[in-house]
Amino acid sequence: MAWRDLMEDGSGPGGVRLEESPHESARFGRAVERLTVPAGAPGISRAGVREAVLGSRADVIVLRYPAERVSWFAELAVLGRTAVFADSLVYWRLRAGEGRAPEPRDGLRCRDLADAAAVGELVAAVFAEYGNHYAANPLFDPGQALAGYREWAARSAGTGGCLALYEAEAGDALALATLEDDPLRTEILLAGVMPGRQGRGLYAHLLSGIEERALARGVKEVVISTQGHNTGVQRAWARYGFEPVRTFVTVHLVRTPLLQGRTG
Repeated sequence: MAWRDLMEDGSGPGGVRLEESPHESARFGRAVERLTVPAGAPGISRAGVREAVLGSRADVIVLRYPAERVSWFAELAVLGRTAVFADSLVYWRLRAGEGRAPEPRDGLRCRDLADAAAVGELVAAVFAEYGNHYAANPLFDPGQALAGYREWAARSAGTGGCLALYEAEAGDALALATLEDDPLRTEILLAGVMPGRQGRGLYAHLLSGIEERALARGVKEVVISTQGHNTGVQRAWARYGFEPVRTFVTVHLVRTPLLQGRTG
């Protein structure tokens, strides 16, 4: 989920925003909606969440709200759905130009990658074992979740938002990142090092390439997020100079009859 959706205002009544999610609905074969409570929402309230949930006809509502609202989860159980805790989303931020970039390494270069099919294959390899929030929901096929990452990455490649790290002018990509830009910031959507290439310091070189790209575009900051359990990559961000900003809880609110016979 994009930074602007969670950090900025522009929400609906009661400080919430409820939207259909056609890509997820088509992928999983279930009606999915996303209910978002932005950190900067004016008039944020549980009443807004309650009203949105009770008025929804979706099979699954993917709810995200600021983690400091610690009392909210218990109250979700009385809204007529099963509340499935699906980890948290942690956001970090780097002021462009203040990163602790590694010393340049001979041959390593970041280049744009516009081949959507190639980007999809790389993302599938990098994120094959990544436990995203979909894994918490027994209605969702993990393979379809990975397919969603591939589609998401391919869309980024199609709009010039993919950067890959190479060891030479010719050869396979060692790491890649998909990106989204606005006038103020570059957001890293997906980023990782290819299996078999990890543990060699390549991730820091990828971050350096992203920061250089951001500076060339004149933006102020680079932002990134991950699931709360993914502490390894968060340590890498801290070493590079990123700072934690905000955490959001993710909850799947599922129509209870759909889960019968699927949980034990």
